[in-house]
Amino acid sequence: MENAYAKSVAEVLGAFGVDPAKGLTDAQVVEHAKIYGRNVLPQEESTPLWKLILKQFDDLLVKILIAAAVISFFLALVNGETGLTAFLEPSVIFMILAANATVGVITETNAEKALEELRAYQADVATVLRNGCFSIIPASELVPGDIVEVGVGCKVPADMRMIEMLSNQLRVDQAILTGESCSVAKDLESTLATNAVYQDKTNILFSGTVVVAGRARAVVVGVGSNTAMGSIRDAMLRTEDEMTPLKKKLDEFGTFLAKVIAGICVLVWVVNIGHFQDPSHGGFLRGAIHYFKIAVALAVAAIPEGLPAVVTTCLALGTKRMARLNAIVRSLPSVEALGCTTVICSDKTGTLTTNMMSVSKICVVQSVHRGPITNEYIVSGTTFAPEGLIFDAAGVQLEFPAQFPCLLHIAMCSALCNDSILQYNPDKRNYEKIGESTEVALRVLVEKVGLPGFDSMPSALNMLSKHERASYCNRYWEHQFKKISVLEFSRDRKMMSILCSRKQQEIMFSKGAPESIISRCTHILCNDDGSSVPLTADIRNELVARFQSFAGKDTLRCLALALKRMPMGQQTLCHEDEANLTFIGLVGMLDPPREEVRNAMLSCMSAGIRVIVVTGDNKSTAESLCQQIGAFKHLDDFTGYSYTASEFEELPPMQRTLALQRMVLFTRVEPSHKKMLVEALQNQREVVAMTGDGVNDAPALKKADIGIAMGSGTAVAKSAADMVLADDNFASIVAAVAEGRAIYNNTKQFIRYMISSNIGEVVCIFVAAVLGMPDTLVPVQLLWVNLVTDGLPATAIGFNKPDTNVMMAKPRKASEAVVSGWLFFRYLVIGAYVGFATIAGFIWWFVYSDNGPKLPYNELVNFDSCSTRQTAYPCSIFDDRHPSTVSMTVLVVVEMFNALNNLSENQSLLVIPPWSNLWLVGSIVLTMLVHILILYVEPLSALFSVTPLSWAEWTVVLYLSFPVIIIDEVLKFFSRNSRGRRFNFRFGRPDMLPKRENRDQ
Repeated sequence: MENAYAKSVAEVLGAFGVDPAKGLTDAQVVEHAKIYGRNVLPQEESTPLWKLILKQFDDLLVKILIAAAVISFFLALVNGETGLTAFLEPSVIFMILAANATVGVITETNAEKALEELRAYQADVATVLRNGCFSIIPASELVPGDIVEVGVGCKVPADMRMIEMLSNQLRVDQAILTGESCSVAKDLESTLATNAVYQDKTNILFSGTVVVAGRARAVVVGVGSNTAMGSIRDAMLRTEDEMTPLKKKLDEFGTFLAKVIAGICVLVWVVNIGHFQDPSHGGFLRGAIHYFKIAVALAVAAIPEGLPAVVTTCLALGTKRMARLNAIVRSLPSVEALGCTTVICSDKTGTLTTNMMSVSKICVVQSVHRGPITNEYIVSGTTFAPEGLIFDAAGVQLEFPAQFPCLLHIAMCSALCNDSILQYNPDKRNYEKIGESTEVALRVLVEKVGLPGFDSMPSALNMLSKHERASYCNRYWEHQFKKISVLEFSRDRKMMSILCSRKQQEIMFSKGAPESIISRCTHILCNDDGSSVPLTADIRNELVARFQSFAGKDTLRCLALALKRMPMGQQTLCHEDEANLTFIGLVGMLDPPREEVRNAMLSCMSAGIRVIVVTGDNKSTAESLCQQIGAFKHLDDFTGYSYTASEFEELPPMQRTLALQRMVLFTRVEPSHKKMLVEALQNQREVVAMTGDGVNDAPALKKADIGIAMGSGTAVAKSAADMVLADDNFASIVAAVAEGRAIYNNTKQFIRYMISSNIGEVVCIFVAAVLGMPDTLVPVQLLWVNLVTDGLPATAIGFNKPDTNVMMAKPRKASEAVVSGWLFFRYLVIGAYVGFATIAGFIWWFVYSDNGPKLPYNELVNFDSCSTRQTAYPCSIFDDRHPSTVSMTVLVVVEMFNALNNLSENQSLLVIPPWSNLWLVGSIVLTMLVHILILYVEPLSALFSVTPLSWAEWTVVLYLSFPVIIIDEVLKFFSRNSRGRRFNFRFGRPDMLPKRENRDQ
């Protein structure tokens, strides 16, 4: 029943045909169960494992690699190869792909846990009226029309319409659903609001929320998927995970690379059609197969097989550094996404605030004989922990607060006029509440005031265990006074009173709304001497003015406290007793902002990141908080910066677009609004981070580019998020953004390094094929270089130190290519040199080496006709392993020098020396040791078709390799000065790699 909140109690009961005095009959229960289904969130079918595995191979580069492996194996069989050589290359390729697929499957399986953990918020049992009798049944057996009774501590088992109040009031904590910092009073009246949000439906009890005060009966109007919790589940199912900017750019680059690879492979094959019939091949078909093998080798050379593994490793290293900053990353790609975040949509309650009500100000009457009349005290401490100090208006700490009469009586009243419990949870290592947040805040205040008459009291209290300290002072007052009678809170009186007895005296303590208490007071307690004097009109006006200041300017939730001496022997209280009270004091409390948030806000602004505060709370309370944390940047008029959800929805499309660009505060929201906000910002090309801790935040956390959950939040929010803040601190997000930017910069460096290396391999094979020379490198050698010799230094580049001004720059654009413009030109130049140096090593051995045949160059490029001509050398010389070993070694060494080039994008090696990243130096040393190992250890050298090199050959390798440093130093020099920027403009488009501007709508 969707609109139960707008109907009267009689209409709702009539719709389900239920008698509120008897409940449903067994026949009705069976009938309703058939119509509406069970009260459980349906089990979503998980994706079959085989589908998840296949999904990991749905990538163009991966498909090309698989094709290359299959073709390589097939061609080896055609040529009669058997044993290890036939299986080596395809086996290595499939092993790499299997490792990448395993990581992908594990990541996707974790994403489905959020839906499972949503079930934890469903109630287990319910007290239901059926056939005229109450019984306790499993909550899953509830059906619409059931009459359910709820009380303090009950978890609401389904969406229900209130039909009868069994106490003076009913209050429900629905923060997990709406994010409201205070519990919500429920009533029986129908709601007439148009476009009503959850906060407007004050006659509905929502599934999964908790009753904190009172008892009531309600009729079930929604079960399973048709509840507020079910709506959140459906929203999560409809929400697809957003690809991070880096993932998008890598996918685009992969598509671009695949097309280039395919083109070059076809070109190499077509260019050599004339050589298919060369006698050395033994026929046209065998010639075609030979050059097809070269094309396959080219594909293997062009694809950076190690890239996924290196990206994953670098991001994993980043997550360890972020964990030390209390940011626990659940999704590796989100590490990088932080770097280009442009908007943070921050939940208010629990993220910017502590989500723990605490007394922050106290107002008492100091004296009526000398001014000023009233006095204010400031209370420190923003959590439920009984740790905090009390300061006077001048900022001086009170050493013994309990020595002041008003503070002492405020502590008595707060301890006695209270139904909540404050306790220490050793498992979670924090203080927890049971009951109303405002009443727990008063309990904490009692502990901060302490007890009178003990000079050693502050230090004595600190010596207690945390379990004893939680309510030591409260228990003291509860033992001192015997509770006799209670007048519960009611809406019309807006107050509660309790009659107590102590030392043959009866005293009534009252607490409630200031306007109700002050109007009933005739006397006031003076703080300077503890005397009780008549309440004059001037003092009354002064107290009302202080109350309005607390509630208006400071947006504090205010309570007034009073007492009254009662006749000896009185055993009951009635409403008439709540008159002629003596005013004790006024307390103002709030859900306070975290101390670190203001500086974090300033850091976001300097980094070009906009923060939008999103909350279910009311507008004035949220605006006050935004002023305190500096979100409004000293604005006096919040028009155009602060919107409620209904105000925003009523805006025309054009004004809504403009509002999104200026919005700072979004209030009175429910889950669908949060998700809508994220989508609207993403449509404006913003990279959105969304924070939250409640069940209501889960759909938006999943939809955002990066979802950030609080460590103390619900399991649902954590499972839907990409990152969890262990300390619940907004400031940790800023530290994580800085780390994300540094990680992205390093990621770009090693991607460019691998690309330039692969360009070199492609140039080497392509030029050798065009010139008609023998194979410079066999596929297994290329694979080895790509995986091992490229992979280790590339991973070590991830340890480059971050720039000192990383948080002073604006966020990079999500559309920014990983390799673009002038940089792409630079790496083409470097790649071309790598390729030509590799070929030069091959030619040198044949033409100039003392250990080689010293062939004329013309003989080398016509090697395929050797068997048909009379030559001074045996044709078997072209099968010698020395030239390809020299080429492979040149390729490895030149890439080690190129790795040093990537210590910085533009800074010279003279400014940032190699030892600034010892991990890189170590990886280069290890790579060279491994390379030497395969050259000089016999089984390995045969496997990779290499042979040991002489010192003269090593000397030539170094001569050919080192110039890559000089070339890149020249290119960096152009990048650093104005001529470099002009060069950039002249030689490169802003983005030479393909860029897909349209985002997923």
